Parts: sequence; C-alpha cells; structure tokens
Amino acid sequence: MTDLENRLRTAIGITEVAAQVAMGHFRKSPDIETKSDQSPVTIADKQTETAIRDGLARAFPDDAIFGEEFGQSGAGSDMWIVDPIDGTRSFIAGLPLFGMLLGFLRADVPQLGIIRMPALGEVYAGAIGLGATCNGDKIKVSDCQDLKKARLFINEGDKIAAQEPEVFAQLIHAGDLRRLGADCYPHALVARGLADAVVDFDLQPYDYLPVSAVVEAAGGIMTDWQGQPLGMGSDGRTLTAATPELHAQLLELVAT
Repeated sequence: MTDLENRLRTAIGITEVAAQVAMGHFRKSPDIETKSDQSPVTIADKQTETAIRDGLARAFPDDAIFGEEFGQSGAGSDMWIVDPIDGTRSFIAGLPLFGMLLGFLRADVPQLGIIRMPALGEVYAGAIGLGATCNGDKIKVSDCQDLKKARLFINEGDKIAAQEPEVFAQLIHAGDLRRLGADCYPHALVARGLADAVVDFDLQPYDYLPVSAVVEAAGGIMTDWQGQPLGMGSDGRTLTAATPELHAQLLELVAT
C-alpha cells in the first residue's frame, strides 16, 4: 500500500467515527453561536472537528491540521484541511444535505479528498492516481461537453445575484437543467456523473480544497473563476465541470 492509499483509507475511517458525533446532534436543536463573519456555529461543529483532529493526531502526528473551527495546528508542507460540518445552516434546519470535508495537501496541492454525507450514508473519496469512489464503488464524471445540455448547479445564488448580478443573469438561463444549491453535495454529484457543472461563490479553503481533490480524481475539473488551480490563497469563487469543453464555456460565462 502506498503512502497516499494508507492516508486515504485512514482518513475515511476517521470521518466515519466523526460522522457519529455529528449525527448525535442532528435534528436535536443544538445551541447556535454567531461567528465574527456572521456565520453560525454549533456544538456539533466543534465536537465533530475535535473528533477528526484527534484521529488525525493519532495517525499522523507530524502533519499540520487546518480546520474551520480551530484554525491551524502544527507546521510543515503536509497538512490536513477540515470542514466538520459543511452546511451548518442546513444542519440547523434539519436538512440532510450537510457534509463533512477532509483533505490532505502537500505543498499547497490537494492530494486526496473526502466528502462524507452523514445523514445520507454516502462517502465520496478520491486521490491523485487512485480515482474516485462512492461508498467504495468507482465513480467518474459525465462526458457532457455542451453547457446548453448540462445539468448545472448554481451554489450560493443569493450571493452571486447580489455581488455579480450580470453573471447571475447569465447563469439562470444557462444549462438544460438548473438547480439552486449550496455546500458540497452538488460537487459530489458532478464527481458521480449525476450533475455536470457547479458554479460556486464565497468559499473558504476548507470548503473547496477537499472537494476539488474528489472531483479531479473522478476525472473532472475544478478551478477558480479565472481558470487557475485552487490553493489556500484562492478567492473562493469556483467552477466545477465534468469536461474541459464544459469548463471553457463556464469560464466564458463568468467573464461576462
């Protein structure tokens, strides 16, 4: 087993344990706090991230960890990146589309990623050279090359409409099938071949880097709105596409 295979297998196990922590609070009206950026946080977020951090510290004591709730611990080019509950608003509302994200970076480049959907019983995983899976079964992106025929998700549509109204005006007429969404699940659906593209907005590194590893392991593309690779310093606007042709059309659309 290679180092990356071991890391991926171990990380999947760590998220399986942590998912039980999150589900222990789901639909039980946890206390809600408001962070400095006005986003909500619950005890479930904090306890779930603690469970992930504890598992990583035992398995990979020399690696750094960067998480949404507790920031960075450790140093070095090998770093795990954690979003314990991606979609806290969905979690609070009892919507089962919240996720759990875990990724591993080496020198700021995503090596592997996990998208776990605790309430759905689904785990998407992928790594460089290893392909991608859903619940252990191989998955891959669709072969859609034409935006007019695409199943398109517009994530954070309210924010795009407010801050990029011309882009939003184009998006709501793009694709063959459009859905307004949020959080990680639309990206997982692209990796699985059930959706073709996602335009996303106002993300943090722990939102997009684990996801990008899964999408790209499944054969897709995920970049910023300028077509540049994603890293810790990206501006949080992302494009996910099944094929290069579809990605090129999305780049042209957001450049409106």
